[in-house]
This record gives sequence, structure tokens and C-alpha cells, in this order.
Amino acid sequence: MVSAEIVDMSRETITGFWDAGPKLLRAIRRYQAARSRGGLMGGVAAKYWVIVHRFWSVMTQSEVHLNMRIDGGLRLPHPTGIIVHPDAVIGPNCQLMHQVTLAGAVTLGGHVDIGAGAKVIGPLTVGNHAEIGANAVVTKDVPAGAVVAGVPAKLIGSRLKE
Repeated sequence: MVSAEIVDMSRETITGFWDAGPKLLRAIRRYQAARSRGGLMGGVAAKYWVIVHRFWSVMTQSEVHLNMRIDGGLRLPHPTGIIVHPDAVIGPNCQLMHQVTLAGAVTLGGHVDIGAGAKVIGPLTVGNHAEIGANAVVTKDVPAGAVVAGVPAKLIGSRLKE
């Protein structure tokens, strides 16, 4: 099972020239590193990564903000139309499919998988190892290991073995 605590940065590896998800994430991570470095060179580098981020945001039609907290290992296999509120927090080793919206102060635990078209409307917390089905509309907290689906999302199973 994928860890909810230990970051696996290999999940963000760029494997091809047009690997939009990892390139969008790289722009965010390098922008944040340049800003934290500061100084003249940090400022110039940050501006460069803003331009790169805007390019990949337009190419993917996604809004993932530069200053939000994203722990390592995030997978965006089909990064088209992903909208993430700047107050959202994404834990380690999560996966967001296409057309996912994280609206408001949503906190994803570690290894949370969100299916295509799902809408998670905060403020709320999604526990570690949770799974949200495609096109689900989540408006309440999701416990660790839960599998939820539907409109509104309801508990349909568990990912954790007993």
C-alpha cells in the first residue's frame, strides 16, 4: 500500500516532453523554493517559474495556486480542468484525476485518491487512505480509509484491511 506519511517523490517524475501534470507541479515547487531563497536571484527565478506555471496552467486548463501547501508525491495523471482553492492542503502521495475541484479549505490526508469529476466542498477534512469516487460531491468530513461515492457522497466501503 502507498504510504500516507512517507513522501514518494518518484510519483512526480517527469517521464516525457509533454508530461503536463509533473511539469505543473515542478513549476509550483521551484517557485516556492525560489521565493524562500529570496534575494535578487531568488526573485528572478520566482518570476521565471510564475511564467512556466502560467503556461502549464493554460495548457491543462487547471488552477493549482503557486502558494498552496502540497506535500510530495502528488499525482495528476490527467491534469485537465483541476481546480484547487488556495486554502486547500494536499497531503503526501495523493492523486487527483481530471475535472476535480477542491473548493474552500479542504484538507486531504495522505494517500487520498479522488476520481474524475469529483467535487470536494470545504471546509472539511479527508482522512488518510480515503478514496472519493468519480463525480462524487463531498460536503462532509471523510474518515480515514473510507470509500465514498454519489451525490451527496455516502460511505460505500473501506480501503483498510481489518
